[in-house]
Amino acid sequence: MSAEIQAAADFRVKYSRKTHSDGREREYSEVQMTDDGEQHPDVGLQEAGDGTQKKLPAGKRSSFRGFEVNLGVLYLLILAAITTRYALNKSQLQDELQDTKTNLTELQSSYDKLSKNHSQLQEEVKKLKEKIEGKCPDRWTRIGSSCYFKSTESKTWSDSRGDCQDKGADLVIINSKEEQEFIRNMGGESWIGLQAKWSSGRYEWEWVDGSALTETFLAEGYGKPSYGYNGVCCDSDGKWTQSHYSNSKTFICEKCVWCFDVNV
Repeated sequence: MSAEIQAAADFRVKYSRKTHSDGREREYSEVQMTDDGEQHPDVGLQEAGDGTQKKLPAGKRSSFRGFEVNLGVLYLLILAAITTRYALNKSQLQDELQDTKTNLTELQSSYDKLSKNHSQLQEEVKKLKEKIEGKCPDRWTRIGSSCYFKSTESKTWSDSRGDCQDKGADLVIINSKEEQEFIRNMGGESWIGLQAKWSSGRYEWEWVDGSALTETFLAEGYGKPSYGYNGVCCDSDGKWTQSHYSNSKTFICEKCVWCFDVNV
C-alpha cells in the first residue's frame, strides 16, 4: 500500500495543447517517473471534442473586455458626430430654403412690377401709334401729319376761322410747295390762315399761329397788305390774293394729327 502511495507521489504528468493544420485543437500529455531518478516520457494525445469548454486566460479576458468598452465608446462618438452633423446640415438647409423662398418672393414682386410697367408702356405705345397713324375725321383728308377740311359753305374770314377752331383746327398754314399744290387741287377760292397785322409802323402778313411769312405764293401786286382788314385767299389757279375780311368765301381748315409733348 505504501509502495503504491510512493509511486503515486513520484508520478508527474505534463500537459500541452497544439493546433494542427486541420484547425482542430489537440492536447498532449508527458508522464515523468522519479522513483529511480530517470525520466520516462509518455506522450499521449487527447483530441478536444466539440463539447470541450474553452476558457481564455484572465489577462486576455480583461484585454478583450477593455477592447469592447473602447469599441462602444468609439461607436457612441461616431453616432454623436453623425447626429450633430445631421442637425447642422438640417439647420443649414432650412436657412437656405428660407432664403430661396425670400428670393422667390422678391423675384415675383419684381416680375409683377415689370409686367405692370410693360402693360403701361404697351398702352402708351398704342396711344402714340394711334396719334401717329390715326385716321382723320370724316370729310377730312390727311397729308403727312395734318388733316385738311374744305368747307362747302361760304363765310367771312373771321367766321371761317371760328368754324375751324370749333373743329379743333385753324385756317390752313402753307409752308411748302407740296402743300401749296395740294391746296390748289382742292379747287375754288378759299380763305387761308394768312392775315394783315400791324408791325413796326406798317402792315405785314402773318400766319394765324403768329409765325412770319417765309414761303409765299402771293399773286403779282399783292406783296404787302393794302390795309389792315385784309385776309388772304387761294384761288383756283393757286394764286394768293387779298380780300376784305367781310367777304364771304369757302375756307380750308388744317388740324395736326399727332401733336404731342416729346417729353411724355
